[in-house]
Amino acid sequence: MNIEAIQTRRSIRKYKPEEISREVVREIIEAGRLAPSGKNKQPWKYIVYGGSSKKELLDQMKAGIRREKSGEALLIKSAYGLPDAENTLRIMREAPILIIVLNTAGKSPFESLTADERFTETVDSMSIGAAIENMLLCAEDLKLGSLWIANTCFAYPELVNYIGTTAQLMGAVALGTADESPRQRPRKAMEEIVEYRL
Repeated sequence: MNIEAIQTRRSIRKYKPEEISREVVREIIEAGRLAPSGKNKQPWKYIVYGGSSKKELLDQMKAGIRREKSGEALLIKSAYGLPDAENTLRIMREAPILIIVLNTAGKSPFESLTADERFTETVDSMSIGAAIENMLLCAEDLKLGSLWIANTCFAYPELVNYIGTTAQLMGAVALGTADESPRQRPRKAMEEIVEYRL
């Protein structure tokens, strides 16, 4: 792994229908497993979906989006994101592999947290973010397309119920052979994001 993978990685939203081997998926997850984590808790768990099991999972996501649009919304102030969530669902259906990412130490976002629990959850979320980035860069190194997905939030109860977990659903990673070559999205200038106090 070198800086080139960081420079060339793109978020892929169109995939070819080519299958991805279990060995390749395992290699990508291994990259996530090796990520640093706060207190070495390694709070991640991955569930790999493909074929008919992926279809069933995504039918639950569709049901959650439908619920959010029907007047039974749990994320009322986030309704502006529903069209994007529907497009994300299309992408997830197209990608051959979908990896659900769980925080095994996390609670449902619909539960209250103490200040201590919130700090712990923040550290665990950062750890899982590092693991996901490792996976995306490994996929890039293997010449595969990938997309990290947070729009699972719109179907949170439906998805965790279908998965059968009490762990916190963090999101998903789509994997497959890219069927597009998007240009790099704009990045903020260093002067906007860095302040030196040396």
